[in-house]
Amino acid sequence: MGWLGLDDTDSLEQGCTTFTFHLLLAGLPDAVEVLSPKLVRLWPFAQQRTRGNAAVAVELKTEDEEQLLEYLETFWSQNIAPFAGRRSESHHDSRQQYPSDPGMVWFSSERPEEAFYTASVRHEVQLSDVPPATRSWGGQGRIGATAAVCWRERQPTWEAIVWRTLERHGQNERFVCEATLHRIDHLPSTFLSRDPRKGTSFVAPRGPCPVLFGIRARDADTAQRAGTELRNAEQTEDSIGMRVFVTNQATDDHLSEPVQSTVLSTEVLNRGSTCIVTENGQWMAFEESGPIKLLAQWLRPGDVIEGNGLSPEAGVMHLEKLRLISSVPSRERPKCDKCKVRMKSMGSGQGCRCPKCKVRTNDVWNEVPRVPPYPSWVQPPHGSRRHLAKPLEW
Repeated sequence: MGWLGLDDTDSLEQGCTTFTFHLLLAGLPDAVEVLSPKLVRLWPFAQQRTRGNAAVAVELKTEDEEQLLEYLETFWSQNIAPFAGRRSESHHDSRQQYPSDPGMVWFSSERPEEAFYTASVRHEVQLSDVPPATRSWGGQGRIGATAAVCWRERQPTWEAIVWRTLERHGQNERFVCEATLHRIDHLPSTFLSRDPRKGTSFVAPRGPCPVLFGIRARDADTAQRAGTELRNAEQTEDSIGMRVFVTNQATDDHLSEPVQSTVLSTEVLNRGSTCIVTENGQWMAFEESGPIKLLAQWLRPGDVIEGNGLSPEAGVMHLEKLRLISSVPSRERPKCDKCKVRMKSMGSGQGCRCPKCKVRTNDVWNEVPRVPPYPSWVQPPHGSRRHLAKPLEW
C-alpha cells in the first residue's frame, strides 16, 4: 500500500495533469488496486504555476511494490519527463509564465502529515519544504504532488472529468449537450454547472487542453451518474475516458478564520474595484466580486466589518467573503415640525432655523441608521469564485 502524487504536466497551450494521470492509472499492472483518485486545488498565487493550481494523487494497493515502481519509472521517462521545459505566454492575464517542471512522488506505507497540505493551500511553499518521499521524480511539481498526497479529504466534493479524443486536443471549441447539462444542473447534489445569471456553462474549459468537461457534485454517485449521462448524450462529442475524482473544491480549506476590523477609509479604483483601508490592513474588493464590491463601496469610516480571503502580500487581503457587523449612522439636519422642510444651521453653536417659518431649534443633527445593501455575508457571483470557495448557502 502507498500513495502516488503528480503535478505540473501542463502549460497554457497543451497538456493536462488529470489526463496524464488517467493514462498512468489505466496502464498500471493488473495486480495494483486503484482507490479513488484525488484532485486537489492549491495556493492560487504560486509563482511557478503553469495553467492551473491543481495536483492529483491516489492510494494504490499492491503486493509487488518493485513491479509498481518499475512501471512508474518507465511511465515517467516516456510520458512525463518530456513535459519539462514547456512554456507558453499568457494571453488572458499578465502574470509571468514559467516552464512546466513536472514532479511525481511515491510514499510507501506512510504518508506525511496533513500540515504540508494546509501550508500548500494557504500560502507559498518552497521545494525545500517538501517532506522526503520513498521515491520521487522531477522538480517543482513535487510540491503539489506531495500536498495532494497529504490531503485527508475532510468534507470533500467530487468531480467527474471527461477527456476529448486525441485528435480534438489543442482545439478550443467543445460540443456538450446543453439540454442534458440543464437537467444535470437541477440535480440537488450538483453545483457550479451553469451560471444562473447568464445561463452559460461552467463545465467545459475554454482552452485547448484535453478536458471535455467536468461535473462537480457533493457525492460520488451523483458525479458518476451525471458525468456518464452527459458523456453519453447524443449532442456531446466523442470522448476518450472518464474518472471521478474526490476533490477539495468548495471546501474553504484555503481560508483561515474571518478577521473583524474597523473601516478607516475606502477608495473606489478602476472599474469599481474598491480598496477598504482597515485597522488590519488593506482589503481589496475587485470589480468581478459583485456583491462584495457593492458592499465595500457602501462602507464609511467607523463601520465594523468581518472579512475573509487570501493575502498574496503582507498587509493586503483579497476578499472572498464580507459582511457588515455594525455601521455608523448618517447625520442630517432636523426637519421643522410645522413646515416639514430641512432646517439649516445658523452657525457654530447657534442651532438651526427653518428657512420657511424661521422657527429655531437647539438640535443641530439627527442620527439616522444606514441600511446596508446586504444583511449578512456576501461572496462573488458563481463565475468569479475560486474553485476552493464554499458557497454561502452550504
